[in-house]
Amino acid sequence: MPSRRLERLMWADACEMLDRAERLHRQFYRPGSSSTTPNWEPPVDVYQWPEGILLVIALPGVEAESIEIQLAERHLTVRARRRFPDAIPGLTVQRLEIPFGHFERRLILPDGRYTLQQRQWIDGCLHLDLRLA
Repeated sequence: MPSRRLERLMWADACEMLDRAERLHRQFYRPGSSSTTPNWEPPVDVYQWPEGILLVIALPGVEAESIEIQLAERHLTVRARRRFPDAIPGLTVQRLEIPFGHFERRLILPDGRYTLQQRQWIDGCLHLDLRLA
């Protein structure tokens, strides 16, 4: 197979993968709406140690005071809303990749009974320290 043809095939494959990634991104990060129906889920890192669990939830642009946390047995629910960015005169939106609107993230925790020991807001992330009761 000539190298030019192989190169074109590789580019076509790469473009197809990028298109697929873009479609998946749009599917999972739907634009926000004015309703209270959750339309996105923030990413979460979960760390476990013998005393409990630390969760780090990425929430850029979300006001820390607006976050609602519910902990019932092994079920944790985090809710809030990221507002649509304020318009800046003279600027036109070219791309919006950070989701906005209402969100809800539900997690099932490992076996055990947990209490919320500490809640911290660090660098746009919510840190939840859950301790075994």
